Amino acid sequence: MTDHPATESPLGKSSAYISVYTPSLLYPISRLPKWQELGLDPQQLPFHGADIWNCFELSWLTPSGKPVVAAAEFVFPIKAARIVESKSFKLYLNSLNQTVFRDRHDLLKTLETDLSVAAQGPVMVRLLSMQQLHQAGLFMLPGTCIDDLDVEVSSYSYDPSLLSLAASAGPVTEVLHSHLLKSNCPVTGQPDWGSVQISYSGPALDHASLVRYLVSFRQHSDFHEQCVERIFLDILKLLGEGATLTVYARYVRRGGLDINPWRSTQPGMPENLRLARQ
Repeated sequence: MTDHPATESPLGKSSAYISVYTPSLLYPISRLPKWQELGLDPQQLPFHGADIWNCFELSWLTPSGKPVVAAAEFVFPIKAARIVESKSFKLYLNSLNQTVFRDRHDLLKTLETDLSVAAQGPVMVRLLSMQQLHQAGLFMLPGTCIDDLDVEVSSYSYDPSLLSLAASAGPVTEVLHSHLLKSNCPVTGQPDWGSVQISYSGPALDHASLVRYLVSFRQHSDFHEQCVERIFLDILKLLGEGATLTVYARYVRRGGLDINPWRSTQPGMPENLRLARQ
């Protein structure tokens, strides 16, 4: 894991928590090396996509010195050339704690500017009050949950050969989901827990094989975004030409941030629907 692009980031290291605005804390990582590893041409990606980050530990000061707390939604488009390493993102957000902003708009523009520069693409930010967060509520993933299938599992290392089509089913349109997705941080080895929704039209997937395949990420080390891209590419390859596919993962938060990558053959933007485990 020593050659991972995040090796020089704050991940896995002791860090001073700075409470005064310091945008230089953001540590961007190019998407290109992982796309090259997956055989992707950044000029002809086989998917549309976005990464939705939710922050639940955001605070700053008003001109009178009074603290404000809020939640925030950050949308990183796939056309942004870089992602931001999560611990550096958290350190950056902490640097706002003792920083005075004129109003919410001032904070919003600061966040959008800093993150867009780091990501090399237009990052959209939305602030939510505690009342707005409460009103948004909790949701369940749509479609059929495949977690209760009686499946024998013996592989916990990433293995796309575990995927297969149903033996005698014709084309289908269906939505499946699983809460069994787990991968590991490629630098610290800490577990990343997630739920994943798979919506597609094409040859029918064998549901048991999909369970085995998703469980095979259990010892796999990669960032959230790259795990979702692997899942998308492996399933799309199996479905073949003409299929439509969307893979949307909702990961459990760590350090006050959750990351929710979305990749699809169709343009658009997913709903940011918070699950109970989030």
